[in-house]
Amino acid sequence: MSNEAINQGYVTFSIDDNGIATIEFGHPLSNSLPGKVLSLLAETIENLGNNQKCSVIILSSGGEKAFCAGASFDELISIQNTEEGTAFFSGFAKVINACRKCPKFILGRVHGKAVGGGVGMAAACDYSFATKYADVKLSELAVGIGPFVVGPVIEHKIGTSAFSQLAINATEWRSADWAKSKGLYADVFEEISEMDDEIYRLALQLSNSNPMAMKMMKSIFWKGTENWDTLLLERAQMSGELVLSEFSKNAINKFKSK
Repeated sequence: MSNEAINQGYVTFSIDDNGIATIEFGHPLSNSLPGKVLSLLAETIENLGNNQKCSVIILSSGGEKAFCAGASFDELISIQNTEEGTAFFSGFAKVINACRKCPKFILGRVHGKAVGGGVGMAAACDYSFATKYADVKLSELAVGIGPFVVGPVIEHKIGTSAFSQLAINATEWRSADWAKSKGLYADVFEEISEMDDEIYRLALQLSNSNPMAMKMMKSIFWKGTENWDTLLLERAQMSGELVLSEFSKNAINKFKSK
């Protein structure tokens, strides 16, 4: 990805009259996540968590194809030192921690395939909906690194066994139904329109619920993750070091050329 592409991407949000906030992120390259988009996402989630007009959040991405292709390969290649690598992967840590600490429920809208950080985003949501096209894959090991930063949130959501299957078999897609069976998705729909109807139905229901009760429930759901501010940054450093290796650079270039 060129420097121009690294600077592309967007994050928008809106709040309707019922207090339902919708965040949308996007990027021309399959909704991949350069550092700029990660930073905006974390900031937007945090701000909406503190916004009294917002009662519940829907997290979505643009287009009708991939939900999220994860980290931008070309941005990974542009990393020159451990500090830059740690800073980039810390972007994922900040998004996950923003979701975790947000006092509002976050509903995930996964309309298409999710790779790497995209799987982490779905797992960081409190309740995720998907279409039958929302296959998942953790491709990190195949490019010489590992799902270190997103690993804790995925393992928290689907358990060690299912997480290890995704992490080890890094080139195989798992179906949306597989992801539902492991608890990543609450439900899988045939069409996007059906999914959107159900997301809004639940969001509307939640918008009329006791905000303090939801905040307390969320703290229970995320119990045991209180050390993640430190843990995920440590994991970001691990990824930041590995991405500098000759093995990783060659593997990423090979992936890009496919």
